[in-house]
Amino acid sequence: MSRTVAVTGLGVVAPCGVGLDAFWQGLLTRPADGDRRVAEWDPAPWFDSPKESRRADPFTQYALASAAMALEQAGELDVDPARVGVMIGTGVGGIGTNEKQIVTRHDKGDRRVSPFLIPMMMPNAASATVSMRYGFQGPCEATVTACSAGTHSIGNALNAIRYGRCDVMIAGGSEAPFTPTAIAGFSNMTALSSSGVSRPFDARRDGFVMSEGCAVLVLEDLERAQARGATVLGVVLGSASTADAHHITAPAPGGSGAVRCMELAMADAGIGPSDVAHVNAHGTSTPLNDSAEAEAIAKTFGQPSPIVTSTKGVTGHALGAAGALEAAAVLLSISHGLVPPTFGFESPDPDMPEIDLVVGEPRPWEPGPSLSNSFGFGGHNGTVVIAPSP
Repeated sequence: MSRTVAVTGLGVVAPCGVGLDAFWQGLLTRPADGDRRVAEWDPAPWFDSPKESRRADPFTQYALASAAMALEQAGELDVDPARVGVMIGTGVGGIGTNEKQIVTRHDKGDRRVSPFLIPMMMPNAASATVSMRYGFQGPCEATVTACSAGTHSIGNALNAIRYGRCDVMIAGGSEAPFTPTAIAGFSNMTALSSSGVSRPFDARRDGFVMSEGCAVLVLEDLERAQARGATVLGVVLGSASTADAHHITAPAPGGSGAVRCMELAMADAGIGPSDVAHVNAHGTSTPLNDSAEAEAIAKTFGQPSPIVTSTKGVTGHALGAAGALEAAAVLLSISHGLVPPTFGFESPDPDMPEIDLVVGEPRPWEPGPSLSNSFGFGGHNGTVVIAPSP
């Protein structure tokens, strides 16, 4: 029997704020131009020693910190460790450690390569570290689907609970992609904004602003959460994953893959287009993505569309962590009764279908079922449906 899945804990490390209060205030504040990094990051509070933290790539550090925040908020789980799983997705894993060690080998030779290179660079390091820290013995996996990884991880965790494999899942996405080679690679493929400004859906958008960070959710069976007196932040009603099967970087024309993904997610959640109150768009500020997504939203919902926002105007694009950060933003929008604006948007694109984009100021709303979209290189599409607690 399918079970309703609640969110009872949430932790965030983001450029606009570490912790839920700081993250929320950051989503309501116009950011400075340029890339989005977690400033003055100190991993010490979440590690037993400086040596331990040095043996974890920043993407793992962010995940461990976010998981600790989420688990603290969730409270005493009192659950069989074999029934708790961890699924933390990433796009590029420990790329910072990898690049540094390649330089070390080139400059100093094989014997100077760190013996910790492999456990630091592997994409499953974040999930593994969280599971070992807390003794969770259920499924421990890392979804690696580019910019859809965080969203797919939440969807996979949802199904692990819904269909009885686990009672609790720790799920999200983490990324620390700032290396000279990665920046050069994204820049040379003209994916990055040359102006350093994230302008989702704006006529002047010219690429994404790269970011880093992590968000982790504690998911559990709703009845179980209610029985133990947990505070329920929201429920995850459904999810979907599709492939464009079109191009390694460009979305399918007309957003056809995104349309299918949103339709399947709504069907999985047992709702229809008229039930959806809000869409947290992928909204990267790239010309092709935003056009395709706006067209997909218009095709899926007609006019008027639900409330739409892209929080990447603040957070930038955190690649495999983006979907998890945006799921966190939806949950906080539900809690606060406000939808953050799409910062960076000023000029409507006349070639883009009209959508009800939140701009300028936060918009009060009556919280309802919301879609959180993620679309990644390789044609990966992901959508999760999040709603207020029943």
